[in-house]
Amino acid sequence: MPPTLKTTLTFSEKKALDPQQLLRLFQQAPWAKGRTLDEAREMLRHTDLALCAWDGEQLVGFGRVLTDFVYRATIWDVIVDQAYQKQGIGRALLTECESRLTTPRVRLCVRTDNGGAIRLYEQVGYERIDVWRGYYKDKADAIIMEKARNHGGTSQLHGG
Repeated sequence: MPPTLKTTLTFSEKKALDPQQLLRLFQQAPWAKGRTLDEAREMLRHTDLALCAWDGEQLVGFGRVLTDFVYRATIWDVIVDQAYQKQGIGRALLTECESRLTTPRVRLCVRTDNGGAIRLYEQVGYERIDVWRGYYKDKADAIIMEKARNHGGTSQLHGG
C-alpha cells in the first residue's frame, strides 16, 4: 500500500483514458493478461461508460459498462491496482457505475476463483444467476451475477 495514499475517484470520459495506463492494470489480472494496446483502444471506443480511479496521474482502478440505458446494463472489467486493493476502490467503482444507470437490473460476471470479488458483489446485493463454463481464455468458469434495482421500470430478476 502506498504510504501517503490520497486516492480520489475521478470520472473521465472513455476517450480521455490512455489505453497504455489501462494495459498496466490489465497485466495484473488473470482474466485480462494478454490484451493488447489496440484491443484496449478499440474496447474503450465501444464502451458506453468508463469510470476511473486515480491517485494523482496514476490510474489505480477501472470499471466499464455496456448498456442501452433503458433495459439492460452489464458492468465489465472492474479492476484495482494490486497495491491499492482492500481500500474500497472496487466498491466505489461499482457504486459509481450503478449510480449512472437507470436500468431495473444490472449484471456482471466474475471468475469462479475470484473469491474476494464474489464476496464484494454479494455484499452489495448481486445474486448468482448462472455459470458460463470455460468462459475465460484459460477455460476458467464465470459466475453471472445480477442486482435488481428500484429505478423505475419492471424489476424482474432473471426476466427477459
